[in-house]
Amino acid sequence: MSAPRLTDFVKAYDVRGLVPDQLSPDVARAIGAAFAEVVALPDGHGSVVVGHDMRPSSPALSAAFAEGVTARGLDVTLIGLASTDGLYYASGSLDAPGAMFTASHNPAAYNGIKLCRSAARPVGQDSGLAEVRDLAQWLLDRPGGLYPPAHGPGVTTVRDILGDYARFLRGLVDLRGSRPLTVVVDAANGMAGHTVPAVLGSGAGLPALPLTVVPLYFELDGTFPNHEANPLDPANLVDLQAAVVQHGADLGLAFDGDADRCFVVDAAGRPVSASAVTGLVAAREIARARSAGEDHVAVVHNVISSAAVAEVVREHGGVPVRTRVGHSFVKAEMARAGAVFGGEHSAHYYFRDFWFADTGMLAALHVLAALGEQDRPLAELAAGFERYAASGEVNSTVSDAAAVTDTVRRWALQRGASLDELDGLTARGPESEPMWWLNVRASNTEPLLRLNVEAADRETMVRVRDEVLALIRAGATEGASQ
Repeated sequence: MSAPRLTDFVKAYDVRGLVPDQLSPDVARAIGAAFAEVVALPDGHGSVVVGHDMRPSSPALSAAFAEGVTARGLDVTLIGLASTDGLYYASGSLDAPGAMFTASHNPAAYNGIKLCRSAARPVGQDSGLAEVRDLAQWLLDRPGGLYPPAHGPGVTTVRDILGDYARFLRGLVDLRGSRPLTVVVDAANGMAGHTVPAVLGSGAGLPALPLTVVPLYFELDGTFPNHEANPLDPANLVDLQAAVVQHGADLGLAFDGDADRCFVVDAAGRPVSASAVTGLVAAREIARARSAGEDHVAVVHNVISSAAVAEVVREHGGVPVRTRVGHSFVKAEMARAGAVFGGEHSAHYYFRDFWFADTGMLAALHVLAALGEQDRPLAELAAGFERYAASGEVNSTVSDAAAVTDTVRRWALQRGASLDELDGLTARGPESEPMWWLNVRASNTEPLLRLNVEAADRETMVRVRDEVLALIRAGATEGASQ
């Protein structure tokens, strides 16, 4: 039987494939050996840290990956069950490259691998992943399989980092002085069921906080029996919204499968946008940095974050830095700018104090602290950061994304809009009209064109969205999905 083609499921930023047809223990073993050769050894590291989520296939796949690493003579530290930001914590605190076995919010039939260099630095298509893929493919295709190491095999050890991870995050945001809060947390049977009791509760032996946590679906189950672990889909927030109202809670938190993204709802169950959370956390991080004597405090946001984010950053004495969508771009720009914080519309939040990596749990702590240090409800607190009407991302299937984008470009120029192409096409309306901007971006992996629109008011947003959507869908081949 021939080996699977890794180009089919090694993506731009990670590995994401069907188990076992694409991602099997043999494939994981080859990727582990290739990761050791391409990333760990050239960077001068003698060990790799490996974690995994709660999917049924994750323990076997992560063990096979570790075998591949040790077969190249490097040691492995197995941290077992972990969130993705838990793996980043281990990579940063142990100064070791790492691998996290998870398919995040994908359905149960999938699994995947997120790779990083030491200090949680990303490994993507342009920073080593393509080379890892090609070497792993060569190892899978050669008759002898893995070749023997120049020196003896490495050693595998097991280490529990959950308590250290929880203690580290609590050291960054102190909730001990908060007013009592009730928070409903929907873990979606994912890794938040493992990390939330440790960070927000006393599950890791830390002192209790002034929080009453109402758990939803904390049982670790990679078959996702209650709903998909994808809070971006409004259907997956319904249970959380109902529970927040039922329990009279102050807020609700929803995590995705690997618990690196956090979504927030207020006491009425209304979602708080990721841009509003970005603004709220940015204001806190800017204030902290400036109080420590920093004059230049940068905050990174992507091109489809709300215009309110840059406004909030400037209002609080920070410098907004705009970048492309995607964690590798945000992390790279944060490192370049020395940014204290970064946020994306997808509810990925990045912190300088967390090795420039993303952690939904730390963002959740900031939201809880901001709410708990004053008496207003979350809806009132968040209102200062939610200033405009947004369309959300609207996806359309098109046969020629470049041609359709050109059509949108001509339409925008006729309207007197200013343009830039940092990531796709962004158009900003003329000053003679109520504020609006739009962005169209082609998907890297599917024949989709993604549209985002924001405006000063809903009427303007709907008008711009519908005009541009009509242009886009005139070039659609198979309809569209929203």
